[in-house]
Amino acid sequence: MIKKRLTLKIILFLIISDIFETLVHLCFKKGAQAQDYLDIHTIRDGLTFLVGVSSSPYLWLGLFFALVTFITWSTILSKIDLSVAVPIASLSYILVPLTSSIFLKENISLLRWGGVIFILIGVVFVSLSSQEKEVVLK
Repeated sequence: MIKKRLTLKIILFLIISDIFETLVHLCFKKGAQAQDYLDIHTIRDGLTFLVGVSSSPYLWLGLFFALVTFITWSTILSKIDLSVAVPIASLSYILVPLTSSIFLKENISLLRWGGVIFILIGVVFVSLSSQEKEVVLK
């Protein structure tokens, strides 16, 4: 059985993956916001919206970031267990509200920031449990 250790290099890849995933969400949001017509009630409205969004450079930039995220994520999954990678990759749940607040001027409530702190604590616990598994295996 191949050992799948959580190394500094993998942690850096996870952080990079989270940053790119955050950029995907920001670009898609900016692309959607650039549309004058956001009220979709019919198929025609939906098609008009899709044509408008598809002409947005934000959509294409978001798709590029999604591709980079996919490549990075695939590399990560080849190196560590999925049960470790996914909780640690949930750092994007912290980055998205942070960047939404800064770049999109969204108001993030204290309750939501409290949830973000709990997510961060969970990430720390998962990281520590991964290291504990390594010690047991040795």
